[in-house]
Amino acid sequence: MSDVILEMRNITKTFPGVKALDNVSFSVRQGEIHALVGENGAGKSTLMKVLSGVYPHGTYEGDIYFQGKECRFRDITESEAVGLVIIHQELALIPFLSITENLFLGNEQASNGIINWNESIQKSKELLEKVGLHESPNTLITNMGVGKQQLVEIAKALAKEVKLLILDEPTASLSESDSNKLLDLLLQLKDHGISSILISHKLNEVSKVADAITILRDGATVESIDCHKEEIAEDRIIRGMVGRDITHRFPPRENKVGDVIFEVRDWNVFHPLHKDRKVSSNINMNVRAGEVVGIAGLVGAGRTELAMSIFGQAYGTGITGTVLKRGEEVDVSTIDKAIKNGIAYATEDRKEYGLVLIEEIKNNITLTNLKQISDMGVVNEPKEVSVTRRYRDDLNIKCSSIMQLALNLSGGNQQKVVLSKWLFADPEVLILDEPTRGIDVGAKYEIYTIINRLASEGRAVILISSELPEILGVCDRIYVMNEGRIVNEIPAKEATQELIMKSIMSQKEVMAQ
Repeated sequence: MSDVILEMRNITKTFPGVKALDNVSFSVRQGEIHALVGENGAGKSTLMKVLSGVYPHGTYEGDIYFQGKECRFRDITESEAVGLVIIHQELALIPFLSITENLFLGNEQASNGIINWNESIQKSKELLEKVGLHESPNTLITNMGVGKQQLVEIAKALAKEVKLLILDEPTASLSESDSNKLLDLLLQLKDHGISSILISHKLNEVSKVADAITILRDGATVESIDCHKEEIAEDRIIRGMVGRDITHRFPPRENKVGDVIFEVRDWNVFHPLHKDRKVSSNINMNVRAGEVVGIAGLVGAGRTELAMSIFGQAYGTGITGTVLKRGEEVDVSTIDKAIKNGIAYATEDRKEYGLVLIEEIKNNITLTNLKQISDMGVVNEPKEVSVTRRYRDDLNIKCSSIMQLALNLSGGNQQKVVLSKWLFADPEVLILDEPTRGIDVGAKYEIYTIINRLASEGRAVILISSELPEILGVCDRIYVMNEGRIVNEIPAKEATQELIMKSIMSQKEVMAQ
């Protein structure tokens, strides 16, 4: 692995008012997995967009050499033509097209303008076999899980004869088993001489597969580490990312749990399309004032569906059951009624449902409580600016100004805007669905601190997370879900990862009988 396949020299990229990359140099050797880590906003994705031609030559300073030749990519088509393929965190697949159609979209197996479907399907089978997928090439993407869709994206890259594969947070939405399959595939591709750049906030995954690690902070290179020459501790990587030691991953807090604020009784929800399929079955749960209650479970357990059905019946059909607040039944049949009754839901998909990306930060934050900043139905702009600045400072939102578009914020700062929006609605019950997905360890700590503060104010917090250490580190009590049912309730002091997984697997065995 002595030959350098990629070299980026002195890359500088500036946006209005922000220097995103400052004289960054970065290189990858032939046949290695090179991890690129850093806090949200450190410049990782920007650097990869420069490399892949999303930001074309001329919009940045510096030089790119690929396989010894200088490259001046004008767009992503040119970078793919030389074997450099990027897979973004938001997958670029068409849901209602088949695997084959997606694999060769823009790269059709055709002659004289006519697609050769026999050839396309045969090549699809060969590509799927390489990535370990056993689906029919005619399977629609919409009928596949996210883990398998990631593998289709990699197969799509192989169809373009990839030499350097860039993966931006590929496991952010995957279960642990799907994540392991994807990482094993990267190791297999490495054995076949394909180099990879892995952007990830999951440092255990980085440690598992990386041959080298480059750390970025504030748009500059902190250091590059050869993993074969020295043992790499996660604490060292974190220190490089955030510029300080983090002695605790989870901030300490004192529990001051009060009376039950929020309760769900006998809650049943059916699938919106397949109306005979129950996705939440006889759910009973409660949350007390000042308590953080976790909902743990594997991907597909029904946690998000449950949360969305409670929040204004935003998901599901045939919903039955009762929601109570402070012992009295409340109407949550619409999102507006749920908000008026003091319930808020911060979605796991901040880009699709949590934010209006093309709007300014201030417009996003005040969206849930416009009456509070309006006079006789007209928005009072000085009030709106004052509120937004307060939340920007309180939650440490890093931005050029409150007029910055949400689209241009890093993932961690987007998440803080989502939280600000719901805090401005002043809820008594706050449901947080994967609040730290795709954000770095420093930003996670800040989110945990905010959760602690909400609990200390006497609010009831429900935390849905696929990361068991997060559930164990933040929550006072944990409900375990599997296949739409609550299968166990565990006080945090007694909970372990093994006990949670045992609860899930025991229920699977019962369901199978």
